[in-house]
Amino acid sequence: MRAIQITEFGGPEVLHVAELPEPVAGPGQLLVDVRRAGVNYADTHTVEDSYLSRSTLPMVPGSEVAGRAADGRRLVALTDGGGYAERAAVQEALAQEVPDGVGDEQALALVVQGVTAWHLLRTSARLAKGESVVVHAAAGGTGSLAVQLAREFGAGRVIATASSKEKRDLAQELGADAAVDAAPEDLKERLVEANGGRKVDVVLEMAGGPVFDASLAALAPFGRLVTYGMASRTPATPVQPAQLMGRSRAVVGFWLAHCLGRPGMYREPLADLLAMTAQGRLKPQVGGVYPLAEAARAHQDLRSRRTVGKLALDTTR
Repeated sequence: MRAIQITEFGGPEVLHVAELPEPVAGPGQLLVDVRRAGVNYADTHTVEDSYLSRSTLPMVPGSEVAGRAADGRRLVALTDGGGYAERAAVQEALAQEVPDGVGDEQALALVVQGVTAWHLLRTSARLAKGESVVVHAAAGGTGSLAVQLAREFGAGRVIATASSKEKRDLAQELGADAAVDAAPEDLKERLVEANGGRKVDVVLEMAGGPVFDASLAALAPFGRLVTYGMASRTPATPVQPAQLMGRSRAVVGFWLAHCLGRPGMYREPLADLLAMTAQGRLKPQVGGVYPLAEAARAHQDLRSRRTVGKLALDTTR
């Protein structure tokens, strides 16, 4: 089968097409004929071995696939790597049937990014009705879903950040009440201004560095900053306990891996998101769909912030 394999760590340039043996489904696994493979920002870290979990070589990247099982069922599934390929062996417990009316790319948008957005708001931030929510990278895969879910879950005001006017306009089309420039300079002041001069209750933050610092400074008493990425690859200023105590603020980390295997934390949110999409209440944004051989271009576009919504690889071309 064709697959994207890396034999050395690095940037997009290390992603190459290779002919590899098809995987064999083991106990509790299904073999999926992959039609689309999801591309996530975390994949760019995995390929350079800078992710939370260490990578080993050689490796086929990719943590989510959409396709058909041997019995013909349309499935979307989380994988333990190996997604950028024409076939993938997946854990049956991490596979979900895709309802009619939901496309492959839409379904892929919900596996990692959708379930992450769901948990950021429900589990980590514990969003209460009427609270203000800041969503950084609001035109991206996770952000575009978080904007919609924040509104669905009862947020009083949703404030988006994005790097261009087009992305900010998209965020407002998806339900954000305000959208501001994502640049870290004077970001705290822009967030407070967008919230009517009041500090904010919840921030979903994945850039790290000065964006994290400004977001923490913009939190109201009892506010929660949920950090789930470091796209800037720049560490934030270390947080001292007195900073949190003095303002009754919280910093909460989130990593989807900790939801797997815990009852009710993966399949149930994913089923909820798929149903919302089938009903038209949630609109996953589909960005670029690239031929499998152009995985490197997908990573380049993602890292340079040229994309919106969900990116996918078409394994049929």
